[in-house]
Amino acid sequence: MKIKAKKCACAEAPKKVVAKKAAAPKAEKAPKAPAKQAVTFTVHADAGKAVFVAGEFNGWDPTAKKMAYKARQGVYAAEVKLAPGTYQYKYVIDGTWCADPENVNAVANDQGTFNSVITVK
Repeated sequence: MKIKAKKCACAEAPKKVVAKKAAAPKAEKAPKAPAKQAVTFTVHADAGKAVFVAGEFNGWDPTAKKMAYKARQGVYAAEVKLAPGTYQYKYVIDGTWCADPENVNAVANDQGTFNSVITVK
C-alpha cells in the first residue's frame, strides 16, 4: 500500500511580502531668522587715527570692522548688519579700547572697565 504524503503548509513556496515604505514625515519649516538691520556706529576722533568697532557681533576682534573717517561730520563711521538683540561693543582707537562716550547704556566687564550696549529691535 502506498501512502501519499501530504504537503506541509510550510513547505510551500514562501509568499512574497512587499513592504511599503512609510511616507517620510514632512520636515517642518525652520522659522525664518529675523532680518538683519544696518546699524551705523560713529565716534569722534582726530583724522588720521586707526579706528575700529569691536563687540559681541564680531567676536571682539579689534581689527575686524574698520571705521571710515567722515571729514564733513568729523567722525569715524562703520555700518554693521545686526539681527534684533542686545550687543556689547567698544571702539578701538589707535589700539586703545574705549567705551562709546555718547552712549549712556553700559555694563561693567571683567576687565574693570565698561562696555557700551546697543539694542536692535
